[in-house]
Amino acid sequence: MQNRTLEVGVGLFVLAGILAIVLLALRVSGLTPTSAHDTYKLYAYFDNIAGLTVRAKVTMAGVTVGKVTAIDLDRDTFTGRVTLEVDKHVNNLPTDSTASILTAGLLGEKYIGLSVGGDTNVLKDGGTIHDTQSALVLEDLIGKFLLNTVSKDAK
Repeated sequence: MQNRTLEVGVGLFVLAGILAIVLLALRVSGLTPTSAHDTYKLYAYFDNIAGLTVRAKVTMAGVTVGKVTAIDLDRDTFTGRVTLEVDKHVNNLPTDSTASILTAGLLGEKYIGLSVGGDTNVLKDGGTIHDTQSALVLEDLIGKFLLNTVSKDAK
């Protein structure tokens, strides 16, 4: 009888551990279910998205306020269209706000950083952020630095 109780206790402990690991994996991957009523969509157009991925975070003043839900090519302007899902509690974003593609650290993940504008009109669901700053591509910077160094040595 005592052996049976011990086996049931160990089984419950192992089951709780497995559930905790699954929950942690879902949280880390960003696959936790969220209600569509808690967010609204915004669009931003960038000349170069350079490594930005779906589910990248959207931040404002360093605080995560949303995520990237889709990245498409706009066939009319040949720019990258990024769909952002922003939390409803950030519902007073001015229409002249800025969206920039930033990098966490030197070689870290790409994310969208929002900077607040000063306009009195606010962005609504389905609105577009017109003022954008594309990603900084490290390879391009290194290439420009090397070409600049070579051209100075040739003179």
